[in-house]
Amino acid sequence: MGPIIYLNGAFIPREKACISPDDRGFHFADGVYEVIKYYRGRAFCFTDHILRLKRSISETRIRYSGFDQLESAGNELLQVNTMEKEYAGIYLQITRGASPRMHRFPGEETGPTVYMNAFPMPPFIPQLDHGIRVILREDIRWHRCDIKSIMLLPNVLMIQEAAENGAEECFFIRDGFFTECAHSNIFGIKDGALYTHPDSNYILPGITKKVILQLCGMLGIQVREEPMRADDFRNFDEFFISGTGNEVMPVVQIENAILRDGRPGPVTRRIQQEFFRMTYGELAEDWSFREWITNQPINQSTNQQIL
Repeated sequence: MGPIIYLNGAFIPREKACISPDDRGFHFADGVYEVIKYYRGRAFCFTDHILRLKRSISETRIRYSGFDQLESAGNELLQVNTMEKEYAGIYLQITRGASPRMHRFPGEETGPTVYMNAFPMPPFIPQLDHGIRVILREDIRWHRCDIKSIMLLPNVLMIQEAAENGAEECFFIRDGFFTECAHSNIFGIKDGALYTHPDSNYILPGITKKVILQLCGMLGIQVREEPMRADDFRNFDEFFISGTGNEVMPVVQIENAILRDGRPGPVTRRIQQEFFRMTYGELAEDWSFREWITNQPINQSTNQQIL
């Protein structure tokens, strides 16, 4: 039997799952989603993810009220797929549901489509250790990036362009300032202070970003939530990105400019180590990823799909 998924309250084999071709997620990308990471059965910031999901649901005016069922459904989904002791992820998507194709909202007889999928989500071990390259592109997305919408075609096009150029991510630029990446938040370090774009309609309020800002307070790192000029990036000492899949990922090259001789910076490392101490526990005391993350397959193609 193949993987088990959750669809509209039922746990069923993936190959037997059926979603209407009239679903508005299919026609209009009329839906929202979350990706939640589980560290060997422990959900990371589950409440924060659900609060963000509630906001996305409210902003898109999708009728859904079953939030109290999602935590137990996610835990059961991991168990039935025997993934409760692994580093795993839950993809959760809610669309407005199936109705005849029309742009305006359907009537109250249409209920939402709720889908969950569990998948392996091991860390990007080599990239977390050595850092990644990013490209720079204009931010061509809509003006409601604060909604975690399934409407991700601009993100898909840009991350594909990054891959074709030997990079792992894309820094978006709007009106001359960095906003965020295709599926990550951006952080810069200058003179020991951390810079990041303030939450607004132009970026997604990242869950991992929120945790990083809390860690900076604990570590005594000054935080400046203000946009960074894209043409000023060479004056920064370090860059890194964050996200559910990327965790705390060093950036060592922007386009053709190599940062710090291609090595992750010390402030990035401090934040990274504290984050891993929080998520991986005592295993994180040993910096060697390959030694302290044990019995986990390094499947780099898996996390590339996390947007």
